[in-house]
Amino acid sequence: MILYLVTTNINKLKEINEISPDNFSIKSIYEIVPKNDIEENGDTFLQNAIKKAEAYKGQSVYLLSDDSGLEIDCMNGLPGVKSARYLGDTSYQEKMESILEKLKNHNNRTARFRCSAVFFDPYNSNYIASEGSVEGKISHKIMGTKGFGYDPIFIPKGYDKTFGELGSEVKSKISHRVIAFKKLFSLIHLFCGQE
Repeated sequence: MILYLVTTNINKLKEINEISPDNFSIKSIYEIVPKNDIEENGDTFLQNAIKKAEAYKGQSVYLLSDDSGLEIDCMNGLPGVKSARYLGDTSYQEKMESILEKLKNHNNRTARFRCSAVFFDPYNSNYIASEGSVEGKISHKIMGTKGFGYDPIFIPKGYDKTFGELGSEVKSKISHRVIAFKKLFSLIHLFCGQE
């Protein structure tokens, strides 16, 4: 079964392919259609994930989409649903430095990564959705070069290293995206008869 992921993020595509069942082939939707600017203005990760799938639902292909972000408790859940757009058009290095500066006097550094994943079946216009999260805390400095996004400042619960230090071996087992997509693949199997 070929599933088209609505993303330009090569790292995300790789991460999802690594955990997908053998009979699923995950490709970027942009292999078959031009990129469409999708305004991610939903109030939740799920709303944004659905919005991404809806942008391409006329293609008559199975679609996958997701939205995810980092929620920091002492920042009232920010950057949250705006994680990719936090501080506007700045690098993740700048975003992480800003967060660390804001947290420098905080003892409560608890946080979580959250992901909503969506499957769209064009043949019956059904959506299937799942969610995943991983609890942890924000480090005191940027550590590690593995992964992407906020990985170098997020320490998952039960570990003493950031996702940026742990790399894909650990992240492919416990990340929010992995949890959401593993659930989603099980639901696709249940509702569509695909493993």
